[in-house]
Amino acid sequence: MRIRAIVFGLLFLVTSIASADNWPSWRGPTLNGVAPQGTYPVTWSATKNVAWKLKLPGKGTSTPIVWADQIILTCQEVTRNTTVALDRSGKEIWKTTVGTTGIKGKHRKASGSNPSPVTDGKHIYVYFKSGDLACLTLAGKLVWQTNLQKVWGKDTLWWDLGTSPVLSADKVLVAVMQTGGSYVAAFGKSDGKVAWKRDRNLEAPLEAAQSYTTPIVMKRGNSERLLVLGADHVTAHDVATGKELWRVGGLNPSGQKYFRSISSPVIAGNLLLAPYSRGNTLTAIRLGGSGDVTESHVAWINKGGAAADVPTPIVQGNRAFVCSDRGKVTCLDVKTGKAIWSGQAEKNRQGFSSSPILAGGHIYITREDGKTFVIDSGKQFKVVAANELGEFTVATPIFSKGQILVRTTEHLYCIGKSAAAAAAGE
Repeated sequence: MRIRAIVFGLLFLVTSIASADNWPSWRGPTLNGVAPQGTYPVTWSATKNVAWKLKLPGKGTSTPIVWADQIILTCQEVTRNTTVALDRSGKEIWKTTVGTTGIKGKHRKASGSNPSPVTDGKHIYVYFKSGDLACLTLAGKLVWQTNLQKVWGKDTLWWDLGTSPVLSADKVLVAVMQTGGSYVAAFGKSDGKVAWKRDRNLEAPLEAAQSYTTPIVMKRGNSERLLVLGADHVTAHDVATGKELWRVGGLNPSGQKYFRSISSPVIAGNLLLAPYSRGNTLTAIRLGGSGDVTESHVAWINKGGAAADVPTPIVQGNRAFVCSDRGKVTCLDVKTGKAIWSGQAEKNRQGFSSSPILAGGHIYITREDGKTFVIDSGKQFKVVAANELGEFTVATPIFSKGQILVRTTEHLYCIGKSAAAAAAGE
């Protein structure tokens, strides 16, 4: 038994080291906006502390991912849905087209590739505004593809598709929340076959029925749950069957017609934090139960401005960090929902659409004009640095191997030492 335990411990250590620098989904390796331990750049500019800058083959707004030595992102190359893989020096490794024709974004902040890719380390899964969902190998070979809109009806969102696919042990899951015909669907990871599809029409009024949030897959024991925020509700579904297990309503008690949701939920221990009401509320929901648990499972609601319309919060231990669309950063006690501290980054007509990341003891928030503020995550609000790139960006920065990758609509910047310099100890 002791030998087995030692072997298991070594395997766990090797696995942990091997995956420490991976960034498999847009919210990072733990889905909570926290980077792996390490030291990351604090100051830079468009010309200072930049290892490399790459002109991308097309416009895009999705957040890249990293697996091993590959950086993977999606974009629109002319009218094609394109997935690109780069090495750590910014050199293109492969490029793959998905579907027949891509669809451009309608909103100035958006594109046809808002959804971010996701990987399990074996395959890459991508999703586009056109409805195309596909599985690629790590070498860029197309394994399977399908089009949700051709099978189940056109996108009726007022704006641009924003939700990203998520992964369970053996399924790819997508939430489609729109005015009429909303559903959650699961596909086999290996073959793309429909595992199940469940309607999710919750009678939210007008635009409030529409959501751009990304669900969360939560594992508890031997079971997996899919947590979905949108249409004035949070619902939990059995990943194996799609069956709804419980729901919490009341996120829009006055029936506002335009409470579409963009900021995604995040797990905080035994709670789910759900931003809503166009950034006016943050609701903590106890996980579990059966049926409608609105009355019994709402732990607290923060109505004091510690919420966001677009950026998704960070959770680390008993603290949550929320960046509002105007750059107000609030540190919350997860147990009570009360603010520990709060502060305002530089005011500007530009807003914040990318989500904050906690890395190396600092909170990184990136404004739409490409200016990233680095904020101390300690006992009080303090801006440590402000770094300008001067390019429009809504993608979330990602952190790996001591570098920061910042994706603007047209370029990818690698902030920090080059891979060669880091390897040489320079």
